[in-house]
Amino acid sequence: MPKPVSKPMSKRVLVSSLVGVVAVGAVGAVAAGGIAVASASSSAGTKVTVANSSVRYVAPSGAAAGSITFTADVSDDSGVRGLKVLAWPASSKLDPTEAELRDVADARCHGTTASRCTYTLAVTKAEAAELAPGTWHVSVLATAKDGDTTFVPRAAAFDVTR
Repeated sequence: MPKPVSKPMSKRVLVSSLVGVVAVGAVGAVAAGGIAVASASSSAGTKVTVANSSVRYVAPSGAAAGSITFTADVSDDSGVRGLKVLAWPASSKLDPTEAELRDVADARCHGTTASRCTYTLAVTKAEAAELAPGTWHVSVLATAKDGDTTFVPRAAAFDVTR
């Protein structure tokens, strides 16, 4: 799968990728009971930090859509501007860069210098059925109000099984 180079392609990858994490619950078991936790922080003084990352999914059931929710604590002394989230299958060899994550969907962040950022996506059974089995990675890009960024290429990982 080619790397996203424009906003529309990145959006498609984001939607199909995040749907993949939800499918784990719909099509089989996943390690850690559906929740993955990771932390990344910078040792460079006041650089923006990302900590306590977690992903929770609810598989589609009956007529109800499933969902995926990614949450992380982001902090910087200048304030938090935002957090970008992208999940992608390892088999795609996508391996997104910091620059590519600038064009994906934003999580909602609440707080000033320390924010709880959450991204939620509804997922249908049809979307879940089209996912690549295997390991999926979640990449994030945090941005502070002073322009500092922290890129975490593999903030969390899941196994999608059928």
